[in-house]
Amino acid sequence: MQNDSRLFSLPRWRVTRWLTDAGHDVPDEIRKALVASLFGTLPIFAGGVLNTLAVSALVAWRMPQKPFLLWCVLECGICLTRLLVLVIAQRAAAARRRTPTDLYILLGLAWAASVGYGTFISLTSGDWVVATLACLSAAAMVGGISFRNFGAPRLAGAMIVLTLGSCCLAAPFTGEPLLLITFLQIPFYLASMSAAGFRLNRMLVATMQAERDHAFRARHDSLTGLLNRAGLADAIAARRDDLAALLYLDLDGFKAINDTHGHAAGDQLLQAVAERLRTSARPQDVVARIGGDEFVVLTDVLAPAALIAFSDRIVAQISVPFALDRARTVQVGVSIGIALAPEHGTDLAGLLSAADAALYAAKALGKSRSALAPLRAAA
Repeated sequence: MQNDSRLFSLPRWRVTRWLTDAGHDVPDEIRKALVASLFGTLPIFAGGVLNTLAVSALVAWRMPQKPFLLWCVLECGICLTRLLVLVIAQRAAAARRRTPTDLYILLGLAWAASVGYGTFISLTSGDWVVATLACLSAAAMVGGISFRNFGAPRLAGAMIVLTLGSCCLAAPFTGEPLLLITFLQIPFYLASMSAAGFRLNRMLVATMQAERDHAFRARHDSLTGLLNRAGLADAIAARRDDLAALLYLDLDGFKAINDTHGHAAGDQLLQAVAERLRTSARPQDVVARIGGDEFVVLTDVLAPAALIAFSDRIVAQISVPFALDRARTVQVGVSIGIALAPEHGTDLAGLLSAADAALYAAKALGKSRSALAPLRAAA
């Protein structure tokens, strides 16, 4: 997963989507993390750029002919453009703006093709110093391609083909029959590296999925899927500088239903209550279950009259009978205590303490109603 705040955009073009496809049923969060791995870091990028620029420049100096000069120009143009796009993408990702992911992938393919072109003209030049230098450079770049693009094995495979495939194309034109062995070596190497890349990618996706599931379970209630106490505390901390109201809900009559119909029916009822709370709350509200039959709604509805109306609507919706199955219908009520941030506190403990006192007052008045915690008197 991405450990920083940068967010790289998923590719939009059909070909780039295919090249970076992570498989079926992979969440976008993991897809974005895999795409982020393609951008890597500037030091890794600089190592590959300096190598290919140096090799193309040395070959052009030794062989100052149009094909080699063209290769040097191509390398300079592509590498500088890739560097510019990489810097723009990293800045955009840090600012949570759309990143030029498709262009960056296309430039990676162009760079691999340029290395392949240089390898081809070097092998067919008849100068074995130049050929050796170009082939060593291409082989070294394949290692970097595989390491840098492990999040997209199809893209890595395509770049390997463009980089080393030229060895096969050049072999018949060198006049050296022994080099025809490349028709066996290169496909075998491509197949083995691709297989390893896909295995690594599957392991990586599985690890990231397990990590994501673990993080979800740590912050969510396993029965209802709502936030748990830890997740609610994080949500409140995220709103530390914003005004908010915390509604502390406790079901009325739940224990009797649990004792009469059994714990399975009680769990089913809690799930149904959670679903009603989701539909009652607004999209920007936070709904949590913090234990037993206790729920919390965190909202930015602040006016006392609006808060009471909001709470009364929840009370009315929860009081509608629940059909557990075709044979059983049960009914519960809900009492609500309301606390305000920052008036009653800025953390979960402080807000729950004030809301709990208000909840006790609501139950004392006859249950199935709401009460607002009294504001502290000014000093």
